[in-house]
Amino acid sequence: MAKRVIIIGAGLAGCLLAIYLGRAGWEVDLRERRGDPRERGHVAGRSINLAISARGLKALRRAGLEEAILQDAIRMPGRMIHSRTGELVFQNYSRDPAHAIQSISRSMLNLILLNAAAAQASVRVTFHQRCAALNAMCSSVSFVDDRTGIETTATTDLIVGADGAFSAIRGIMYKNEGFDYDQRWLSHGYKEMCIPPVVSGAHAPFAMNPNALHIWPRGGSMMIALPNPDGSFTCTLFWPQKSSEAQGNGFDVIRDATTARAHFVREYPDALALMPTFDADFTTNPVGSMVTVRCNPWSMHGRAVLIGDAAHAIVPFFGQGANASFEDCEALADALAAHGDTSRAITAYEGARKRNSDAIADMALNNFIEMRDKTASSLFRMKKKLEHFLNGIAPSLFIPRYDMVSFSTIPYADALERSRTQERVLIALSVAVPIAVIAIALLAWKIAW
Repeated sequence: MAKRVIIIGAGLAGCLLAIYLGRAGWEVDLRERRGDPRERGHVAGRSINLAISARGLKALRRAGLEEAILQDAIRMPGRMIHSRTGELVFQNYSRDPAHAIQSISRSMLNLILLNAAAAQASVRVTFHQRCAALNAMCSSVSFVDDRTGIETTATTDLIVGADGAFSAIRGIMYKNEGFDYDQRWLSHGYKEMCIPPVVSGAHAPFAMNPNALHIWPRGGSMMIALPNPDGSFTCTLFWPQKSSEAQGNGFDVIRDATTARAHFVREYPDALALMPTFDADFTTNPVGSMVTVRCNPWSMHGRAVLIGDAAHAIVPFFGQGANASFEDCEALADALAAHGDTSRAITAYEGARKRNSDAIADMALNNFIEMRDKTASSLFRMKKKLEHFLNGIAPSLFIPRYDMVSFSTIPYADALERSRTQERVLIALSVAVPIAVIAIALLAWKIAW
């Protein structure tokens, strides 16, 4: 008899895990609180584009979906930095020209994964299902249909909470003695804007070079833009929620389109010229918040477990939220296949993923500072060139942090530890090389005299 699993949350991680477990012979009951996105279409305003890289592509390849996903993806081998005067500087992510991240619409990716999950005979998908309770030993889940108010209970062998940063399953675990929980809000919020397609120009239908992640770093705040297949760019403002002398004006001061337009004239004039729907976008699209969530354990009674944002929500500045969640799906599916006992499988999964999720959470927060404060610096560019040079002459010994995170599947924790060691090497070189140059110059002067 097939084992039964209830997956709560039909987002990216929930759908991918449903595909994996459905193909592995599990009877999958996939429940989602919201309505069917296939009926609603794309909803703008809170949909930061995704940057899918090596880890995510590996997981999608395993599901047989990589090719379908990449058909609507746009390759980005580097960043395009925009100054206040409109000067452009392109920065490669890697010295290897084959390395690039992929700009993908979150809603499009979710639809492809949902359709692939629903197409399997062993997967049943139900919408408008609000998780109400678990029984004492996590052998059943109660749901309330938000349309009718009718409550039903389903029994199962395994419960997976894939229900995002504000997980109902995690909320139930939180009430248990010994459950550690940390939730930290970023002082910055975000608002989505749009640069629409154009009919003429060097990159038409794109208004700018589509093969780059565009950044307007302003020290304490920034705007980014990612390309879409229709020629548009999804732009996202990352501004302080509350203004300060150190970080400048935030959403508390720049509240309406008139004030925002004046701010853009000063800070992002080249982008403003490409935004004919600026006033409507700023007025209509809400300000979102960003949170880092850490908790421990990720499981309860050896039968209920968290994956993705439910276990470890992170800020989006390393582009690894979806990639890390997809790695969770692979790790949990592999653990369940390797261990006949569900409890042992969950223990193995947590052991494999917890330290890595903590590491990418730290790196994502650090990368925000790098993107908004450092990418415009000539010193930062010199450092990146030195990293690429060292990687070129000793590729097995020196791998830049960005390459390890985005273009390899080296565990996040190992990448963080190794990058810290390499940072110490760079600091030592920055001291030793000038001293060596001065010593050689003095020696040459002495010989000459």
